[in-house]
Amino acid sequence: MSFVTKTLKGSAIDVGSADVPASLDDLLWPECGAAILRRQTPKNIHTWLDGLNPEVLPRGRVILPLEKLAQTVGHLCDMSGLPAGPERDWLEKDIVSLAASFSGLAGAKFLRLRLDVVTTNACRKFHIDAIKARLVCTYRGTGTQYGISTDGTDPKHVFTVQTGSPILLRGTLWPQQRPSGMLHRSPPIEGTGETRLVLVLDPVDDPDEEI
Repeated sequence: MSFVTKTLKGSAIDVGSADVPASLDDLLWPECGAAILRRQTPKNIHTWLDGLNPEVLPRGRVILPLEKLAQTVGHLCDMSGLPAGPERDWLEKDIVSLAASFSGLAGAKFLRLRLDVVTTNACRKFHIDAIKARLVCTYRGTGTQYGISTDGTDPKHVFTVQTGSPILLRGTLWPQQRPSGMLHRSPPIEGTGETRLVLVLDPVDDPDEEI
């Protein structure tokens, strides 16, 4: 296992880089504003996802316990018409694996699972989420963008997460943290013809309060 940090230009805040999911628990460090799992999507998966008709990409939003996640992801893929095969099997297993790692890190009894198919400038403004933490993984298209700002303006230096690499972001409800100024956004893609497939995971303590 390995975990390294890099200091963003013009900032005292670090972004952690992990080679294995187990190392992402270093997001608990006070100096670490976010953590990225460094990896590349297998070439055959990347080619397969990019070649799919956007209409068959899985999409949906649901709150559920971890033990029901695999079944639910499979159901969402069935509903969208995502073709069966080893590539789909990889995608489903990867989502479940990331959810298990994130659930343990966040101490979450339940997760909010989102699979978004994005073709517009959704969430194009830099922001920090009013939640405890969030995991975002872009399986197709341009990855999440992030940067530091402490004065309410957009970051002067913008970084883009590699496609297929999950990023863990602290929200405003993360306990015992000093404000990091770590902001993020979805990349502006409207009008480019690009289609993104994005996984978003949030921790949920009480599903009844989310309704």
